[in-house]
Amino acid sequence: MSLDDRDLIDWVAFTKARSELGAGFVRILGYFREDGVKSVAAIEAAMRAQNAAALVIPAHTLKGEARQFGAEPLGALAEKIEVVARDCVENRDTPDEAIAEVAALRGLFQRTLTILEAEGNPVVQRPQGFGRRIG
Repeated sequence: MSLDDRDLIDWVAFTKARSELGAGFVRILGYFREDGVKSVAAIEAAMRAQNAAALVIPAHTLKGEARQFGAEPLGALAEKIEVVARDCVENRDTPDEAIAEVAALRGLFQRTLTILEAEGNPVVQRPQGFGRRIG
C-alpha cells in the first residue's frame, strides 16, 4: 500500500507538537533524526542477525518518537515490528514474520523525515491565512 506523502503525518498532532515544543521544536526534531537513523540501523542489524530481542528497544523508541511528531504510519510500522519481536522473544522464535515491515522501514522513515523537516523548517515562509497575499 502506497501512501501519499501528505498522509504520512497527522497534521493536528504535528501542529500540537510544534506548538508545545515552541523554540525547541527544531532541536527535538534533530534528535528524532539522529535517534531514528540509529533505530532503523539497529532494527535492520537485529533482523539480519535474527535477534528478536535486539529488535524490541529500537522499534519501541522509534514508535514513540514518530508518534510525538504525528508520524502515525511510521509509528504503526515500528509498533508492528515491536509486537512481533516481543512475541518472538516470548516464544523463543526468530522474527521472520517482520521481514516485510523491516524492509519497508528505512524508506518510510526517510520519506517521513523529509516531510517533517520541510514543515518544521523555521526559515520556510508559509501563508498567513486563507486567500491572503504574502509579500
